[in-house]
Amino acid sequence: MPQNEFNSCQNFPSCTWTAKGLATFIGGYLGPEMKKKQVALMFGTMEREDIALVDTIMTDAQAKRYITGIGFQWAGKGAIGKVYQKYPGLKLYQTEQECGDGKNDWAYCNYTWDLMKQYLKNGASAYLYWNIALEKGGFSRWGWQQNSLVTVDAQEKTFRFNHEYYLMKHLSHFVSKGAKRIETRSEFDNLLAFVNPDGTVVVVAQNKTEALQTVHFQLEKRSAEISLPANSFSTIVFK
Repeated sequence: MPQNEFNSCQNFPSCTWTAKGLATFIGGYLGPEMKKKQVALMFGTMEREDIALVDTIMTDAQAKRYITGIGFQWAGKGAIGKVYQKYPGLKLYQTEQECGDGKNDWAYCNYTWDLMKQYLKNGASAYLYWNIALEKGGFSRWGWQQNSLVTVDAQEKTFRFNHEYYLMKHLSHFVSKGAKRIETRSEFDNLLAFVNPDGTVVVVAQNKTEALQTVHFQLEKRSAEISLPANSFSTIVFK
């Protein structure tokens, strides 16, 4: 990937490009050199909703020859669905979970779930969290508070797994490499469903209400009635 967040001039190391400039660089220089080394190129990172930035690359006769995928993050979540429809042959990636505020609370875990649904239902084949671990207080090396999967108490020499760690595990522990997301038909749509290469089907569902919620799942001849606890995420595996 030639440049992360190429549209953003940050207060930390950054490098801004125009989409046309990136197309020239990819088509004339980076693409040919990476092809010699058999290294695949992805365009990114898209942190804007403007699909015209992708169009500029993909309509450039030279650059489009080398682009095999596109990365999206932050406001790019508004563009991924349009790109998925317009360029169905490209691999799409979510390349950075939004950082949060260091509180690691349940409300942001719910927001993370909404992000995961947005990206994965619109063609993303990978979802990357940002911070694996931060010290207590959540201050990043860039100086502001962010969320992390794990919080470390350096003084007590202890650590804890945060809500988003378990949310990520609901998918990463059960959804295998090579799995395909599958569509579902129901009034209840607060879920993601996948079929693994071994044929098992994984359903991750959220009950965001304050009461127990019973949901009936039907998969061909198999069915299950599942009670989802209040304010919870559940993973169901059909073998």
